[in-house]
Amino acid sequence: MESFAELVRLRRSMRKFTDEELTSEEVTQLLKSALMSPSSKGKHAWHFVVVDDKAMLEKLALCKAQGSDFLAGAPLAVVVVGDPGESDVWIEDASVAATVLLYQAEDLGLGACWIQVRDRFTEEGEPADNIVRYLLDIPEPLRVVSIIAIGHKGMERKPFNEDRLLWDKVHVDKF
Repeated sequence: MESFAELVRLRRSMRKFTDEELTSEEVTQLLKSALMSPSSKGKHAWHFVVVDDKAMLEKLALCKAQGSDFLAGAPLAVVVVGDPGESDVWIEDASVAATVLLYQAEDLGLGACWIQVRDRFTEEGEPADNIVRYLLDIPEPLRVVSIIAIGHKGMERKPFNEDRLLWDKVHVDKF
């Protein structure tokens, strides 16, 4: 990768993956980067559950009504869990770590996509967080923020088109 700016331009959500497994070195680098992610007051109010079992990935793919089904085709998922007892900004800390995972995946030439779990529900109205916590034995009071699906890219995506930047959303000195 030439620069971080280039990494940002190239990273796109990937919902289709090849069958190729990730190497242990790739998984280790992803996790090292997540563990080095910034956190408020250095509290590190997050945990990560790494899932590569196909049967479990298929179950996790059903954790909410929509937007998670592609997880069944991913070779790896990193479930990002926040600890409300550790910090009042556990959602932010876990979200920053998830973002770091997304960019590290791109830097390794992998595809990744965020699956929102917090405040999402099944068709029956069950919180997606409950489903994931049950499947992975995640204890209370921990909360699932997201699942990051990761794998070798199964499709091509064009880089972000800078002509679509929303400069009208930028305000200087005051709104």
